Amino acid sequence: MKRVLGFCVAVILFWSCDQKSKIEKEVEAIPVNMKLVRFEQAFFETNPNDLAKVKATYPKFFPSDIPDSVWVNKLKNKDWQALYQEVEAKYKDFSSEQTEIEDIFKHVKYYFPKVKEPTIYTCIGSMDHMAKAIYINNELVIALEMYLGKNHKFYTGIDKYIRENFEPRQMMPDVVAAIGFTVIPRSKHDDFISQMIDAGKEMYLKDLLIPSYTDAEKMGYTPEQLKFCQENEGYVWENFIVNKYLYSTDSKLANRFVNMAPFSKFYLEIDNETPGRIGQWVGWQIIRSFVENNEKVTPKELLAMDAHRIFEGSKYKPKKNE
Repeated sequence: MKRVLGFCVAVILFWSCDQKSKIEKEVEAIPVNMKLVRFEQAFFETNPNDLAKVKATYPKFFPSDIPDSVWVNKLKNKDWQALYQEVEAKYKDFSSEQTEIEDIFKHVKYYFPKVKEPTIYTCIGSMDHMAKAIYINNELVIALEMYLGKNHKFYTGIDKYIRENFEPRQMMPDVVAAIGFTVIPRSKHDDFISQMIDAGKEMYLKDLLIPSYTDAEKMGYTPEQLKFCQENEGYVWENFIVNKYLYSTDSKLANRFVNMAPFSKFYLEIDNETPGRIGQWVGWQIIRSFVENNEKVTPKELLAMDAHRIFEGSKYKPKKNE
């Protein structure tokens, strides 16, 4: 009996891997050719006297309400120039990153054929961790100063839990998250279960678009943080159930469990050991459970599906680790 069961499991795994291999082969054959514009090089290599030429070439980067003196001061400022030199040292050659982005959009076009590949713009912004990558109107803007490595000297004073994701390897997960704002409709519900599942959809999009990345990388977690989630999934879910959080519209729940934070807030002694955004991870597992139990639903259909319907069809019921 054990041999038969083992054989069946092996067949299922082989079939699953074969399906993934088939998809990846089809994705690889999709033609994508994306234009790359290095705005930070054009700007910081410009003589202040030639600012007008740069403004004429890249008008979208120069809001009309900001006077030229601000840009001239930026060009002359030694700290901004030092930051540019650090970015240039790391990303002067952006070809490998461009190849990865093109691979992402091959996957995008496989699942969403009508989506057009955007122009890629690299720049140096104001270290806004909420705007590391922006995708809108067929343009993808990446702020390179946010990917110098979590211990870089320019990040002094930024909270550790925020700069943990200032690593080069987080660039592609951030690109996918930016794409998510375009291809994932927001839920019509504002309860906690919908917020978790909406966040889980973004993670599922990472499963689709960057399949070679680890779960920890997709979440922006350390391996230890991911392990905590896996080992305590049942207990986390029980806490949500016992406290009747699922259909609650308490706005504080998102900040406690879904939004970026140094840790999740159960108001228990164990809080400091928990990773932030654990509700996002739970939402991801609900999505995965739905996919496992609803094979005929396409990824595009799933991403557009009502959160409550996903939850009901997921049959999600994690077990506690013994």
